[in-house]
Amino acid sequence: MASVADNVMRFFRGSSDQTSAPTVPLKRNRRSSGMGEISRLLNSEESLRVLDLGSTSANNIRFLTAKGHKNYSEDLLQASLDPAFRVKDETGKLVPDSKKFLDENLTYANGLFDVVLCWNLPDYMEESLVKPTIDRLWSVMKPGGLLLVFFHTRDAGPDAPCYRFHITDTDMLETQEVRLTGTGDKQIPRLQRVFNNRNIENLFRDFASIKFFLARDAIREVLLVR
Repeated sequence: MASVADNVMRFFRGSSDQTSAPTVPLKRNRRSSGMGEISRLLNSEESLRVLDLGSTSANNIRFLTAKGHKNYSEDLLQASLDPAFRVKDETGKLVPDSKKFLDENLTYANGLFDVVLCWNLPDYMEESLVKPTIDRLWSVMKPGGLLLVFFHTRDAGPDAPCYRFHITDTDMLETQEVRLTGTGDKQIPRLQRVFNNRNIENLFRDFASIKFFLARDAIREVLLVR
């Protein structure tokens, strides 16, 4: 089976300039077909466990707890920048170590979660961490559980902003541009790669089913059943 490294298209690597972050990250609203599908499960079941893979969102906590569900949050994109998870490769370059990363992140019991909101994490996480992270998510999800993830299309362009997604209604999300806190000024995450449909199917090959929704904002929403 080809690796993610073999499958993805890397046409952004040559650009490394950082754009100055505005004082207040921009926000906008978007309709989400995938979130609408997730909400059907949230409305029909009680006391589900939901894993939200982004910084803590008061909107998401309110939305989920109001329906009787338990919310867990992990900001994996921010965590992936921790220097403690980096080792030197054969050229002496510091690169992420997926084992070290997963020794301290996503450390949940197998089969714990009914729903995982992955958002756009694979597009912005460093390549060597993507497949191990998806494999760990498969392990911590219940059979039949739902995973929602967003992928950019090539039309988005290399400077497509990274968003944090806040649930405001059954199928509505408020998007807020992400700023990553590093050793200096806050930085804008850069789109690492673009996955095509076959790449996505390979990435989630262990899941039982996959469904695509193409949105107007150059985003493919993907809903998966564990």
